[in-house]
Amino acid sequence: MHAKIAVLPGDGVGPEVISESIKVLDAISRKFGHDFELVTGKIGGNAIDDFGTPLPETTIETCNESDAILFGAVGGPKWDHPSMTTRPEDGILAIRKSLGLFANLRPVKVYPSLINSSPLKPEILSGVDMIVLRELTGGLYFGKPKKRWTTTRGRRGVDTLKYSENEIERILRVGFELAMGRRKKLASVDKQNVLESSRLWREIAIELSNEYPDVEVEHILVDNAAMQLIRNPASFDVIVSENTFGDILTDEASVLSGSMGMLPSASLANLPGSTAKKRTVSLYEPIHGSAPDIAGQGIANPIGSILSTAMMLRLSFDMEEEASAIENAVEAVLSEGYRTADIASDGGEAVPTSQIGNVISGSCLLYTSPSPRDGLLSRMPSSA
Repeated sequence: MHAKIAVLPGDGVGPEVISESIKVLDAISRKFGHDFELVTGKIGGNAIDDFGTPLPETTIETCNESDAILFGAVGGPKWDHPSMTTRPEDGILAIRKSLGLFANLRPVKVYPSLINSSPLKPEILSGVDMIVLRELTGGLYFGKPKKRWTTTRGRRGVDTLKYSENEIERILRVGFELAMGRRKKLASVDKQNVLESSRLWREIAIELSNEYPDVEVEHILVDNAAMQLIRNPASFDVIVSENTFGDILTDEASVLSGSMGMLPSASLANLPGSTAKKRTVSLYEPIHGSAPDIAGQGIANPIGSILSTAMMLRLSFDMEEEASAIENAVEAVLSEGYRTADIASDGGEAVPTSQIGNVISGSCLLYTSPSPRDGLLSRMPSSA
């Protein structure tokens, strides 16, 4: 199979983790006989330096002409001054909006070999295997007005939390569909005791639940959800939330897996498995940021990026066996004791970023059986 993939390394550790994902893609192409055409584009701070914008037109064209996007991370202290009018993060926000990538899937799994890498007790982590579904193109990150200004009484700033019925309904429907393919449990997160947008969210969630009588729905306030993620994480199957809540909750959930560097994500413009006539391009990225404090040291964890690559193969290209080969390789390498510094607290061997990529890509040539990873994700048809 021939597939064109836009590769956007970005800033900080982004290029480092993307390099390891490319190694894995090369191993998969050799093992299974695929032709992956990789086209690199600028985004974020490096694009601001070179083009004066975090998302150059050439990058937009590359993304639109590709079958999928593999993204690293953006940002850094160089471009982080509060007075800056253009920020690296504006680049990835613009891509999400322009491609209509409204559904962000973030699987959270605790590998048995890493159960002692988390600060939580092993008995709390046993059986953790969930998907956090985050609405990605609405809410505070995109609502208008969004501005700062100065008055005689001092400086002021405003952000707007706004959602339409359609935006809420479509992300909730993805959540219900995900739950139907898993344990049939859906936690719908809101703040309906305070926010009008959350009251609308819960109202629509209740209405939509009538179409999915087999799904057990729990309506949970975001502060309680944050607490239960630590106290009883195994109780969750699928969590669905608006943009800001989902961003925060998934970063919190990374503690369960041992490190933010472990978690992948997929951003989709259609219901997973949709047969929509319009061609869509999905984006895949680790959930971590650019981590400028460790950039260039060769110690970043590339596993979140590598697992995002597996999600890309499964969801955009319907390559189930290839995705399973990557996931099984990751599990095997972790079981053998290989660790980057962020997950080496259990006494495993801390090795450089590049070595993790080398051993995983090598293992991909050996491990090709179906993965025990997310039950639904292994059964979902192509989203592209």
